[in-house]
Amino acid sequence: MTLPRWKGIFPAITTKFHADESIDAEGTAKHIEFQIANGIHGLVTCGSLGEASTLTLEEKLQVADIALKAAKGRIPVLANVSETSTREALRYIDGANKLGVDGYMVMPSVIYVADAREAMLNVRAMANAAQKPIMVYNNPVAYRVDLKPEHMQELADCEWIVAIKESTDNIRRITDLRNLLGTRYQLFLGVDDLAFEGLALGCDGLLAGVGCAFPRETVALYDLMQEGKFAEALKLYQWMTPMLHLDVSTKLVQNLKLIDLLVGVGSEHMRRPRLPLIGEERAFIEGVVAKALATRPAKYQSVM
Repeated sequence: MTLPRWKGIFPAITTKFHADESIDAEGTAKHIEFQIANGIHGLVTCGSLGEASTLTLEEKLQVADIALKAAKGRIPVLANVSETSTREALRYIDGANKLGVDGYMVMPSVIYVADAREAMLNVRAMANAAQKPIMVYNNPVAYRVDLKPEHMQELADCEWIVAIKESTDNIRRITDLRNLLGTRYQLFLGVDDLAFEGLALGCDGLLAGVGCAFPRETVALYDLMQEGKFAEALKLYQWMTPMLHLDVSTKLVQNLKLIDLLVGVGSEHMRRPRLPLIGEERAFIEGVVAKALATRPAKYQSVM
């Protein structure tokens, strides 16, 4: 069996809600269509930015189903698996497989800080249950579990694991992975404000956050880097960077949903205990976005 080699821009989509915190299916589908129309290459549902920790298993399946119906086979739809136990992860995977998702992004462990042996066995269990291509999401900064290059080497015999979303915040990790493992895995950079650096070091794609509101601009950055037009790409990246910093925050959901609202591609509705930003925090982001919109390069502008 030939497994896909994912590449390009895969937004970690926000989950749209109504004011009463119920899932806004129409709003979610509309936002996905906006991103597909602007050239994204794939997407991931219900990640950290998608407020996975506030959703029930049934709601996560609902969002995956909405995404599949919106995508209509035009791009791969990956479901994020970030359950607190292997048992629940396998139950979620079973439901998502029945929906027909194209693959999974999996967390080695959440809440419980697993050691490498536990984390690797958890990943293997999910991959074997899925029997579909898997992207391992490595984020020791947020979740304190780190699958290092030598651990990914141990997992290399599992054919279903095809990609890594690397979010260590240590850009050296990309070169270490390539030196040890070559092209065994597709590498996706998961830290928005290291996008240029990751692509320059040979990453195959980006798991984008701010790209949810600026998809064409993010795709243009990827295309320019692939074409070796580094100076042009750098100017675009420098324009985006003040907004990209807002993804690297404990309030990334509030920050990016406010960006969606200000750009006109979404609402601020989210699940409590998160609340919309107020005061200086809100004013700061409004200023960053206002400047970005005022200086937005027309050549790459997302179409509504």
